[in-house]
This record gives sequence, structure tokens and C-alpha cells, in this order.
Amino acid sequence: MSDNGIALLVEDNQKILDINRRLLEKEGIMVLAARTIAQARDCIKLARPDIAVLDIMLPDGSGLDFLSELHDAYDDTPALFLTAKAEHADVLAGLTAGGNDYITKPYDIDELRMRVLNFLRLAKKRRKEEHHVSSLLSEKELAIALLASKGSFNKEIAQKVFLSESRVKTCLSGIYRKLGISDKENKREMLAEILKS
Repeated sequence: MSDNGIALLVEDNQKILDINRRLLEKEGIMVLAARTIAQARDCIKLARPDIAVLDIMLPDGSGLDFLSELHDAYDDTPALFLTAKAEHADVLAGLTAGGNDYITKPYDIDELRMRVLNFLRLAKKRRKEEHHVSSLLSEKELAIALLASKGSFNKEIAQKVFLSESRVKTCLSGIYRKLGISDKENKREMLAEILKS
């Protein structure tokens, strides 16, 4: 995987697709390029994108509908719509569908580059934090932490991870200590925040 992230470009205009691909590859970004929703589905089977740049009007459907599929697969992947649909209602539809940003064509290429880079910086920060947590906790501890952060009681966690309730309690104490969560804090809320970030 590229250190600078992975961008999924879904655009049926080959010229625009080529320009945007070259633009992002110059920044060291790995680009997955698709001209149809079917091709985009194949792309997300190969790799998890850190950002998706989506056209709305595509030969085999709407980028709005594809975004729903993308979020089913990777719920935290940000999406930027790049489209000729410029009416206020279109912008609202894109944002309502889960888009994080919206650029209308014709567009400024440097603006697109900067917006994509900003999203990728956030993704890189998130990956570092995820790596930090996963490097501190064992697989079993990570499973316990995730269940606890979602509000599961120790008894439920014990049943799901095949440990005794007292062992789960001991593991949770160790997890809080490793992650720097003190007794004075609302521990499970703090845990949820750390795992979400």
C-alpha cells in the first residue's frame, strides 16, 4: 500500500479520469481507477480506499447509490463528489447520501488535489492511531476492548471471547492501563473515543 494513501476515482470520462489519475499519482498516491460502478466494485475488492472521488452520472447507475455500497464495505471511507450536477438540490443530495465534499465541473485541478490531500492526511493520522492501539493490545484484548466500547457487560464479553468474567475484568484493567485511561475517567466512553479515532 502507498504511504500516501489510496484514492478510488470513479469517472466515465476517460480524459478527466486520466488527468486526475496523473495528478494524484504525482503526489505518491496509489490510484484505483474505474469508469463504471461495476469496475468500482472490483476495485474495492482489491483494496480499501482512503478516499473515493465519485462522479454521479455513470453508465451503469448513480455514484450516489455506489457510495452506499462503498460505505457498506468500508463505512469510514470519505467521499468527494466530482460532477457536472451543479444545482443546489444536487449538492444537498450528494451530502445527504454521505458525501463529505462536493465539487462541480468544470473544476480547478489544484483545488481538487488539495481537497484530496487533506482527506488523505486525516486517513494517515487515523491509520497511525489504529496501528498504535493494535500494537499495544493483543488480539484478545482488542476484541474485549471493542466489545466494552460498544457497551457490552463483562458477562456478555466473557461469553463472546470464551473467558471467565473475572478474567475479562482483569483484562479490562490491563487495557485501561496500557491506553492511559485513569480510574477517574468514564473508562468505557474514553475507550470508545480511542478506538473510534
